[in-house]
Formats: sequence, C-alpha cells, structure tokens
Amino acid sequence: MSTLPVYRWRLAPDGYATRRQLRALGLRPGGQDVAAQLERPRRRRAPLVAHLYLVDQAKPVRPMTPAKWAALAKANRAQQVCPNCREDAGYRIPGSLGMCVTCAYPEEQCTA
Repeated sequence: MSTLPVYRWRLAPDGYATRRQLRALGLRPGGQDVAAQLERPRRRRAPLVAHLYLVDQAKPVRPMTPAKWAALAKANRAQQVCPNCREDAGYRIPGSLGMCVTCAYPEEQCTA
C-alpha cells in the first residue's frame, strides 16, 4: 500500500484536479483511484482534505439521456407542489417551511 502525495492548499502541480474542477472541464474521474490529496490547514481542527485526480486519465462526462431529463423534471415539479394545499407554488418549497409561503404565513397574506 503506497501513501498518497499530500499538497498544501493551492500548491498542487498541474495535471491534478478535484471532482468539481474536472466537472467544470466536462470530465469525470472515470473509475481512477485518488492520485493525491490537497490539505487546507485550519486552526484547532483537522485540516480540510480534497481528493485530487489525474486530468489525463479522466473521461468525458456521460450525456444525459431523455429518461434522465424526464426524471429530473419530475423531481423538480414534485418539489414545487405544496403538501398542504396541493397547489403548484411556482418555486421550490423551502425545506425549513415544509409548505408554500402562503400556507406557512396565512395571517400575513390577509393583511397584504
């Protein structure tokens, strides 16, 4: 078992990228193992760790199929329906409220 190279924050050499950086380039790790780690020191806590992958071994992101697009649209629509009044709110229902703003604050709707 070999240990991974560890680089300090913002000091990783070219050719390495995090998952987010790969995604921004239209790539994905593609099954490769973590090639290195990036550590950001913090006071009085363990450092933040990011896994780095080799860019030259990354594969292109798989395109969305029509079935995946349909499933995503269905999930987004479901998050817009208020479970209290069963109406389409026209926006994503906040998880903190659990219902549309009109149902959560009915007294404020009467005065407006």
